[in-house]
Amino acid sequence: MADVITCPSGLSGRVRGMKVREERVLADRKLARSGGQMDELLSACWEETLTPGPYALGDQPLDWGRVLQGDRFFALLMVRALTYGPEYAFALQCRSDACRARFEWELDLTKLPVRPLPDESRAAFVGGNRFETLLPDADKRVRFKLLTGDDERRLPQFQRAAPDKLLSSVLAYRVLDIDGVEPRDKRRFLEDLSMRDADFLMNEFDRVDCGVDTTIEVECPECFLVQDVDLPFDRGFFLPGKERIARRRDRSASSPR
Repeated sequence: MADVITCPSGLSGRVRGMKVREERVLADRKLARSGGQMDELLSACWEETLTPGPYALGDQPLDWGRVLQGDRFFALLMVRALTYGPEYAFALQCRSDACRARFEWELDLTKLPVRPLPDESRAAFVGGNRFETLLPDADKRVRFKLLTGDDERRLPQFQRAAPDKLLSSVLAYRVLDIDGVEPRDKRRFLEDLSMRDADFLMNEFDRVDCGVDTTIEVECPECFLVQDVDLPFDRGFFLPGKERIARRRDRSASSPR
């Protein structure tokens, strides 16, 4: 089954659900290590580009490595919805120490809020993927970029090189240059940022970007605690049958004898 989807940037195309042969992509450890699984899955399930959006294709097929992170994630959600239906259920545990109940939450993937790419962001992305803002405390102008599929592959390696500095790793990867700061001093400058400036910069990243809001409000059925959780996005997202088996095993192990 194929359907036409329009991604947050305006990219539109015909996409289909997964077939059995795509399980090989998800099981490929070499692809997993290189970060290429999602590119392979998207390339397999994207049948035709109808509107290229901000991407200059010419006579070439869509290169998912150059596609914005928000478009990629939206397309993956639609592949999953076309494969198994829009409903997605996942296991949770209540965060209340007085409860700690385990329960399952279900949502409709097609109803998640989508943030379209602003017109000014599209122009800046097409013009070289450079965005500018002014840090309120440091009073310096900063240029940064939006993340693409190629960045999705590289950023985890960048973060693993400094596991104790995850925030500064993200900032250093996305910030292109800073007024009055030499390239060799960029990382040190970002590590010395006030948290107010760092938070402001992360908000600027989100403000000019597109994507899907994956923070979900759930309510514990036992104690009624309302909590925000992030949509789980792992191998079980695309192979829910194996995820169901694992959940059954967990329930059996925790059941009284």
